[in-house]
Amino acid sequence: MADSTVASITHRRVLKIAVPIVLSNATVPILGVVDTGVVGQLGEAAPIGAVGIGAVILTAVYWFFGFLRMGTAGMTSQARGQNDRGEVVALLARSILIASVAGFGLIMLHIPLIQLAFLVAPASPAVESLAMEYIQIRVFAAPAAIALYGITGWLVALERTRAILIVQLFMNGLNIALDVVFVLWLDYGVEGVAVATLIAEWSGLILGVWLCRDAFANGHWRNWPWIFDRGRLKRMARVNTDIMIRSVLLEAAFVSFLFLAADFGDVTLAANQVLLQFVHVTAFSLDGFAFAAEALVGLSVGSRTRAALRKAVKLSCIWAMVTVLVVAGGFALFGATVIDLLTTSPEVRSESRLFLPWVIAAPIIGWPSWMLDGIFIGAMRTRDMRNAMFVSILFYGAAVWILIPIFGNHGLWMSMMVFYVARAVTLGSRYPALENTASA
Repeated sequence: MADSTVASITHRRVLKIAVPIVLSNATVPILGVVDTGVVGQLGEAAPIGAVGIGAVILTAVYWFFGFLRMGTAGMTSQARGQNDRGEVVALLARSILIASVAGFGLIMLHIPLIQLAFLVAPASPAVESLAMEYIQIRVFAAPAAIALYGITGWLVALERTRAILIVQLFMNGLNIALDVVFVLWLDYGVEGVAVATLIAEWSGLILGVWLCRDAFANGHWRNWPWIFDRGRLKRMARVNTDIMIRSVLLEAAFVSFLFLAADFGDVTLAANQVLLQFVHVTAFSLDGFAFAAEALVGLSVGSRTRAALRKAVKLSCIWAMVTVLVVAGGFALFGATVIDLLTTSPEVRSESRLFLPWVIAAPIIGWPSWMLDGIFIGAMRTRDMRNAMFVSILFYGAAVWILIPIFGNHGLWMSMMVFYVARAVTLGSRYPALENTASA
């Protein structure tokens, strides 16, 4: 059994999981460009701002439930490694039920949440009014949007990432087509963009459930005593709570990065915002290999095969290293050109070039932390992830306190590199304990 599991983990298998995720991620920015573009045809600034702010608010709220994807992926891959078919199906059912409760809760509470968001980041009355209309339509897709996190995690665990790509392409393609119909043809404006996304997200959920239809081919999905088993629900809650805390701390670091950059003036803030797009590209590129690690590490831990675990880690990390070298090389060769495409301001272009070396270094310095996240999610060592993030945040805070007064914005970028290294070291120090969980 162990030898068979080890032999089945190959470079081809890693790429089969990773490549569809990378392609799927590549479609995400396109939708944002189209949303902005069709609203831009209205010839007014307020609708563009409203769609942008409304999308950011909802994305931030939905992102809070991102733990559902990671927790579902890790637990499902381990259940799969244990050949526990009933639990594999039950985890899909639980994630959809949790998403339904969370989504309908958001629908009920969306008005005070929006008001709170505008208190934190106020906009003009015209933008706020249009953004409110946009959110009040789109929020009715909250159950679908959150459920797709769980379905995505479940499909990752089963190594069916091509299905994720199909859902993403279908959902974004439908959204773009409906944008054109509702905004350009029917002149529905901001409301048209919101309705297009509402229909696309519910349609994406329907397609996602259909692609998981084999899970509903037997009675496991309606075995309610099993699905609502107190011990299993308690474990799921603990895992998801650890991931949620870790994710909130991670987001706090990136949000603080922008707030701290604001102290250096509008030009530096804009330059950092431009350069963060390079960091997002790195994350999108590495996601596929981190997901491959989640699925294969979870499978190995579930089957208690240490040799398979080591091979899964080794092969996924090899491809991650190849990817970051390509990405960093691309940034070095074409970074200045991309900056010019992203901004026409001479001052922002000059400032961005000044700090471009940091985003060239970021993939090389940061890839171990990205990959270790995937490895630890697969192994369900979520307490280690939470604790490591607490320590890493402290190192980041100390670096900010020491380096920014001396080096300014360079010090801020140095602090982010310290954060990457701290995450890698703190998780790496727990890796031997992780391997022990996969002892044969």
